[in-house]
Amino acid sequence: MRILLIEDDLMIGEAVSQALKDAAYAVDWVQDGISASDSLETGEYELVVLDLGLPKQDGLLVLQRMRADGSATPVLIVTARDAVEDRIRGLDFGADDYLVKPFAVGELLARMRAVVRRKAGSGSPLLSNGLLTLDPTTKEATYGERRCRLSAREFSLLQALLLRPGTILSRDELETRIYGWNEEVESNAVEFLIHAVRKKLGSDVIRNVRGIGWMVDRNQ
Repeated sequence: MRILLIEDDLMIGEAVSQALKDAAYAVDWVQDGISASDSLETGEYELVVLDLGLPKQDGLLVLQRMRADGSATPVLIVTARDAVEDRIRGLDFGADDYLVKPFAVGELLARMRAVVRRKAGSGSPLLSNGLLTLDPTTKEATYGERRCRLSAREFSLLQALLLRPGTILSRDELETRIYGWNEEVESNAVEFLIHAVRKKLGSDVIRNVRGIGWMVDRNQ
């Protein structure tokens, strides 16, 4: 899953970025409001983690422009602005959740998972199409009688496919959801991950649509 982290504090940004990568997210990190708006115009993200006190353009303006442009991408505000009025304003501007600094990384990750579940229309902490089930908290996958722990990259691959069951994703689309801006991607990286997942869960867990890409079956 690809995340846009918008945070101008270097220490917080580095810590959160690394925590998200450790949790199997692909992360693009920008440090001002203008860069944030540019990234939102050119990139595709499953979630935005947004600070409010940004240089060049305030975070609330970034959020307001997102919603005015018709973007439905979930937004989790993470800010030091803790007044009730600030929380109300952030939510009324279109944020999906609001977290006040300082915060525990575990709570940030839990709130991110909850926001993504609500976006997908599911209250369950698990991702499933009825055959394949992923647990984001443990990075475990269950398919039929098989159950295994996945690496961070393997989890990201299956998560990207399972968030859109029945939809074919190309190599480029999968790469953008698995790898961040500054991460080097080998030419056969996606195929290598698919092979590894199939070895753990079975050859039919991911379907290949020749010449187009890969998919998992629609919800059963």
